[in-house]
Amino acid sequence: MSRTFRAGLVVFGVLSVGDLLTPVLTDGEHPPMSVALIAAALGLVSLVLVVLAWRGARRAVVPLIAVRLLSGLSAVPAFFAGDIPAIAMVAAGFTIALAIAGTALVLVPARELAGAR
Repeated sequence: MSRTFRAGLVVFGVLSVGDLLTPVLTDGEHPPMSVALIAAALGLVSLVLVVLAWRGARRAVVPLIAVRLLSGLSAVPAFFAGDIPAIAMVAAGFTIALAIAGTALVLVPARELAGAR
């Protein structure tokens, strides 16, 4: 397992823990509790997938990327809804950026290995 792959898994793990904490951190409106609970479920699923990928289960990587990008996409409405606090918009942008960065870090080793063949 390369350093960049591990770094990507760490980024995904941090995002997953953040998603798990969303119901505790929400005021019930930003995001709504239903959205926070969905985020927590996605966080739990992706945290399990991070652990599996860390232990060497390569089959967990594609679903992990899909779940993390889905979680990142769920933050996009924060930019279009009215009356969203600035801190929530910053958090949404940060979440999206980290999801993209984690995906890139996890996929870089795959490209490096393919180029070495």
